[in-house]
Amino acid sequence: MEISKSSERRSGLAPVHDAATRILVLGSFPSPASLAAGQYYGHPQNQFWRLMGTILGVPLHALPYPERIGHLLRHGIGIWDVYQSCVRPGAMDADIRAGKANDFVSLLRQMPCLVRLCFNGKTAARFAPCLTALAAAGREVTACVLPSSSPAYTLSFAQKLERWRKGVSAA
Repeated sequence: MEISKSSERRSGLAPVHDAATRILVLGSFPSPASLAAGQYYGHPQNQFWRLMGTILGVPLHALPYPERIGHLLRHGIGIWDVYQSCVRPGAMDADIRAGKANDFVSLLRQMPCLVRLCFNGKTAARFAPCLTALAAAGREVTACVLPSSSPAYTLSFAQKLERWRKGVSAA
């Protein structure tokens, strides 16, 4: 798939969640491959689905996307991104410009069971202090920063898995 070098503003994907969501995994913004597929973590080299599948004991990466989402929701896990839209001429987080944050106030009201925010990488983690405070209004919500599931982040899969397992399982 060819990566767009456009400087046009792009919009992200809708959140994946329900009222029983306890853990919300927040990335930065979908890659061009994910946007083209209309799927979170749609690039085949992104390790998100392998990581979550290993943690949940289900081969998520081998399932059709709707089934992947179903498994996450049954385990109380939602997905979204910190940016609603941005200019991103490449696929790297470092390429993100003029980012507009998502409307977390509205979303968090829809998740009364939320107890954990997991930030997928350092770019998303920039939002951790304000979102943790916002989510915790009247309830206990913790946060963790996970190593990016992107193939560009060169930590080994085993090292990522260890940290992801601790972060996602803590809720």
